[in-house]
Amino acid sequence: MASEGDHESEGVTSSPQGGLGEGLAQALALEASLPRLACIDLDKDLECRNELIDDKEFDIPQVDTPPTLESILNETDDEDESFVLEDPTLLNIDTIDTHSYDTSSVASSDSGDRTNLKRKKKLLDSFSLHGSVMRHSLLKGISAQIVSAADKVDAGLPTAIAVSSLIAVGTSHGLALIFDQNQALRLCLGNTSVGGQYGAISALSINHDCSRLLCGFAKGQMTMWDLASGKLLRSITDAHPPGTAILHIKFTDDPTLAICNDSGGSVFELTFKRVMGVRTCESRCLFSGSKGEVCCIEPLHSKAELKDHPITQFSLLAMASLTKILVIGLKPSLKVWMTFPYGRMDPSSVPLLAWHFVAANNYVNPTLAFCRGDVVHFLLVKRDESGAIHVTKQKHLHLYYDLINFTWINSRTIVLLDSVEKLHVIDRLTQEELETVEISEVQLVYNSSHFKSLATGGNVSQALALVGEKACYQSISSYGGQIFYLGTKSVYVMTLRNWRERVDHLLKQECLTEALSLAWSFHEGKAKAVVGLSGDASKRKAVVADRMVEILFHCADRALKKCPDQGKIQVMEQHFQDTVPVIVDYCLRLERRDLLFSQMYDRFSENSVAKGVFLECLEPYILSDQLVGITAQVMKDLLVHFQDKKLMENVETLIVHMDITSLDIQQVVLMCWENRLYDAMIYVYNRGMNEFISPMEKLFKVIAPPLSAGKSLTDEQVIMGNKLLVYISCCLAGRAYPLGDIPEDLVPLVKNQVFEFLIRLHSAEASSEEEIYPYICTLLHFDTREFLNVLALTFEDFKNDKQALEYQQRIVDILLKVMVENSDFTPSQVGCLFTFLARQLAKPDNTLFVNRTLFDQVLEFLCSPDDDSRHSERQQVLLELLQAGGIVQFEESRLIRMAERAEFYQICEFMYEREHQYDKIIDCYLRDPLRKEDVFNYIHNILSIPGHSPEEKQSVWQKAMEHIEALVSLNPCKAAELVATHFSGQVEAVIQKLQSPLLLFQFLRSLLDPREGVSMTQESPQVAPCITEQFIELLCQYSPHEVIDTLQVLESYRLEETIQITQKYQLLEVCAYLLEKKGDVHGAFLIMLQRLQSKLQEFTKESEDAKEEPSLKDVEVILVETIALCQRNSHSLNQQQREALWFPLLEAMMAPQKLSGSSAPHRHAESLKSLTMQVLNSMAAFIALPSILQRILQDPVYGRGQLGEIQGLILGMLDTFSYEQTLLETTTSLLNHDLHWSLCNLRASVTRGLNPKQDYCCICLQQYKRRQEVADDIIVFSCGHLYHSLCLLNKECSVGTGRQARWTCYRCNSSHKAGKLSENASERRKGQLSQAQMKTSPSCPSPRGDSAKKTPSEPGLDPQQMQAFDHLCRLYRGTSRLALLTELSQTQSGDSHRLLGLSQSSPALDSVFQNENFQLHLNPPPLTAED
Repeated sequence: MASEGDHESEGVTSSPQGGLGEGLAQALALEASLPRLACIDLDKDLECRNELIDDKEFDIPQVDTPPTLESILNETDDEDESFVLEDPTLLNIDTIDTHSYDTSSVASSDSGDRTNLKRKKKLLDSFSLHGSVMRHSLLKGISAQIVSAADKVDAGLPTAIAVSSLIAVGTSHGLALIFDQNQALRLCLGNTSVGGQYGAISALSINHDCSRLLCGFAKGQMTMWDLASGKLLRSITDAHPPGTAILHIKFTDDPTLAICNDSGGSVFELTFKRVMGVRTCESRCLFSGSKGEVCCIEPLHSKAELKDHPITQFSLLAMASLTKILVIGLKPSLKVWMTFPYGRMDPSSVPLLAWHFVAANNYVNPTLAFCRGDVVHFLLVKRDESGAIHVTKQKHLHLYYDLINFTWINSRTIVLLDSVEKLHVIDRLTQEELETVEISEVQLVYNSSHFKSLATGGNVSQALALVGEKACYQSISSYGGQIFYLGTKSVYVMTLRNWRERVDHLLKQECLTEALSLAWSFHEGKAKAVVGLSGDASKRKAVVADRMVEILFHCADRALKKCPDQGKIQVMEQHFQDTVPVIVDYCLRLERRDLLFSQMYDRFSENSVAKGVFLECLEPYILSDQLVGITAQVMKDLLVHFQDKKLMENVETLIVHMDITSLDIQQVVLMCWENRLYDAMIYVYNRGMNEFISPMEKLFKVIAPPLSAGKSLTDEQVIMGNKLLVYISCCLAGRAYPLGDIPEDLVPLVKNQVFEFLIRLHSAEASSEEEIYPYICTLLHFDTREFLNVLALTFEDFKNDKQALEYQQRIVDILLKVMVENSDFTPSQVGCLFTFLARQLAKPDNTLFVNRTLFDQVLEFLCSPDDDSRHSERQQVLLELLQAGGIVQFEESRLIRMAERAEFYQICEFMYEREHQYDKIIDCYLRDPLRKEDVFNYIHNILSIPGHSPEEKQSVWQKAMEHIEALVSLNPCKAAELVATHFSGQVEAVIQKLQSPLLLFQFLRSLLDPREGVSMTQESPQVAPCITEQFIELLCQYSPHEVIDTLQVLESYRLEETIQITQKYQLLEVCAYLLEKKGDVHGAFLIMLQRLQSKLQEFTKESEDAKEEPSLKDVEVILVETIALCQRNSHSLNQQQREALWFPLLEAMMAPQKLSGSSAPHRHAESLKSLTMQVLNSMAAFIALPSILQRILQDPVYGRGQLGEIQGLILGMLDTFSYEQTLLETTTSLLNHDLHWSLCNLRASVTRGLNPKQDYCCICLQQYKRRQEVADDIIVFSCGHLYHSLCLLNKECSVGTGRQARWTCYRCNSSHKAGKLSENASERRKGQLSQAQMKTSPSCPSPRGDSAKKTPSEPGLDPQQMQAFDHLCRLYRGTSRLALLTELSQTQSGDSHRLLGLSQSSPALDSVFQNENFQLHLNPPPLTAED
């Protein structure tokens, strides 16, 4: 047996031109100017780099026994059910979207109707970020020869393309055109006669060494050609079932092994052998289309440098069926290594597969990309030490469009083609879209006719034909980093541009800023899809930097050349603003300051506007300290420019960030002083001349004169004084002003100079009237507190420096001398000094000496009782002095006496607290008019916060009891809260101490009324009823109108005693409320009736004139209250008791109308009739209408024939009756119609037939007609699944026995499937109502398949749970329709007065309509499922 590697000439032969004449050869000659194809492999970067793949990976768990290929072939592909992984955790992986802010999840995009429109999202402008990544060009030579061949030799249209070092194009008439890299036609294989027999070429494949070509045809035949000689080596006609088109044919890395896939969905392995000089081909079926149609195959190809990779020995093959993908190993024996389902997807989407070797974790391993729809999955395949293959799932790519092609262009860049023929270039690591290219001009060839197998009669499944609508597998081929697209009349090639070409492409389009940005990304190593940069990082940066410098010069020349010669200055500024800042920025990024300040600055200096823009661009870099070492000329021009534009504040901020040693110091200082740039002036003195005292002298000369004269300072002088303080503080702390640090060797010298300056006896140019120590005096007058704070911070650094300690004592002596002997300082300023001294003296390492008598003098000064001015200020100063440690300088008893005499109560509190005399502090609070309210918080804190002894708490409470009247008068609410919180058991003692009734009333109201916010603690005893009744009596005296509202919230009071109190104060309304609460409804009614009658009597008096309107209003208010009383209690009374309430009320309202004769009616007769009608309408709900009429007619006044006066009343009652009767009849009609409609629809639903999805049992897969068991019933569920009853019994899908069996659908509810839970419980319950059973089996409820697809079986309820659920349903179900109709029919058949639901012979509560819990639910009609 010989291998297939030789090239002996056997079999059918063909000439190199395939029989074409010389004229055709000349017509198909190449154009000399056509470019040579660049078949350079752009994927040479497979070196081990950790950053190529994200380390976050998810391993697919290994199974103990991998599935065999036969077991997978026997699996049924149910397209209605998505394939589920055994390990659900595999799906819990991070998803990175290309546009995560725009796209939604897979579930949200694919759920529901499969024909939903794809989301249209606005993309980022990737062109401005990455430039043009792909270069696409037309292969003119090949395209012209394809068209010429079709015209001259009837080659037909192109149908397939395969690319290696040669390019093979198949045609619809069975020819294969072979082109070399120069687009020259080398071979024309086959002829039209064979094409007429075999059909169009549907698939092509070239082996790895370009020696063989495999052609697959639309009618199922295959041929093998020798590409060196053009000979036909094999014609294969029996490798697969006849009548099916070849969809794919692929060489493997083994030249004797190939794989083909036909339109029947089957996959075959072709083994080429040569026995005794005869070439043969053996075929083996790898996957049968009867068990699931495969529509895409992809063997793993390895390059020459990876031939020894351990994974290549398995000869891996990826296959994509309509529901899942499989990865199998062909060697050493056939083995399935992985299966993976698609999940939910559009059935018309095209399955895609693509292998590529990528570097990850220091190893190069193959990665399989597969996709169907809009989600691309990546699987990394590795081999472990034991020889087993592990598959690791990586981050998947979620898109917003459907794919029809996936191509690796290199290990980091992928190219996707969507269903609208747009190319998307994606960076695989970041999943960022780099470019989008429209390729509709290609007029891509689709393989739809081969997937539909039109050449053999179209004998394919609908699912495969639907996928074939968008199939273009044979129209796109990639090789060496290039992608070839086959059009109907042309061939296009796409390849990555190198980095220089991408930059130049942007420059040609005048996108200078984008070109620089892209070049900088190359410089920093952050660009995507980089081609053409090699070497180490420094070398790459140098190459890119040189190119960027060229671009910068080009930008500068272009900006100057295209500047408008005339027009507004703003237009010219805007022109340069678009370019100059960019040039400056990139010069600084490249650290080319020499370029920036020499050649660039010289060029822009030719234009004054460009020069100004250039100088202004430097400001942010100077302020951020990114730009140092500016040349003297540029620095000078910069300051002059800003000064000319009146931007002096900017000048100041620039100066303090610049090295000004190269400038004219005196000129800069003069400029700063004239423009009040004090920070800059100080900076120039310090940095330029190392002079620190001169700035102080200049500032002192400005602020000292007005301060010594007692004048107020201007805002400018205040700013200067504040800067002076900060400057002195910085110098003494060793910091430079306004930023930075003083050099370490100068710090001691600067401190000494500043101290010597401050303690000078007189200034340099002192006048005879100048006070001593002018600098210290000036600072003390300006801001005493802040100056002393500066000194305090400075003294913190004095540890072992003897000279510094001498300065410290010297300054303290000067401060005492200046402030004590000078009466110009306020008490606050003097207090600040002594507070400062007290803090210094309190330090453990203190070395200062201060005479104690000075503190006594300060105490006398602050506590002087003769001076009432600045009382609060004096007290606060003394308090700060004591808190700072100055208390050790005073005698405490003397201090307390002087504080009490001066009414310094905060000082007293401070001293008492030191001695734990907390009770005396209460007196301090009560005496202090500003802090009286704080006494409650103080008492509460003492009594609540732990740390105080019981004796201290007792003394505080006793003191509070002594001043209880003062506390209550100060704030009754807080006083009551204090008592309720801490001493709720001593309420009676507090009441005894309150002598004033008004104070007692305020205290009790705050204590007892919950609306005041005070509540007794839970552990405290309840307040005695007598106290509550005492409060009610006080409430009747001081606020009688609030009694009822208060009684409604009070609890602990006795009704009899409270009634007596209200009767004592003649509060009839309150008395009626209490009687009603007691249960004496009739007594309460009599009181209310008495009030009403008295008001009516006042109202009907003829003498009333001005008070008529208020009286009518009072009558109406009392009547409403009386009616409300009757309505509240009528439900609990019998008929006689109700009449005893309502009829006296009616008589009371009609009495005034009886007294006024018909000849002289009362002026408010209409108002009285209206009120009477209100009474009649209210009582009609409780008193039968005949009884009301009978009572009116029995009246002696109306019994004598005077019915005209009550005609209006009777007519109103009859109108009410008519309205209620109409309402009742309408409601009855609606209920009848609703009941009839519901029953009709329920009957229709129950009797509706079921349509099974198939004619075989879903368990045993046998047709139900072929089963002969007599006792075996056929059960059809509403979900469409059909079963034999015995099959369901074997699967334990029944509950109960015999005719009472309750069946459940095995397919929908089987627990062995890890499906998702049902999303709608109501649909699941609804589905359990529809099931039919053929033959003799009765109907039983079962879940619907459409609403419970893949729903695992749910555990049932136990009997106790079922009983509780039924009870809950009955509780909330309400009255049934049948009960309502029965009640309505009885009501309609009775007398007319029964329509009111009341009669004298039957209680009102016998009717369902009179039930308090009766509710009429008007629901919309129920929905029924469509057939």
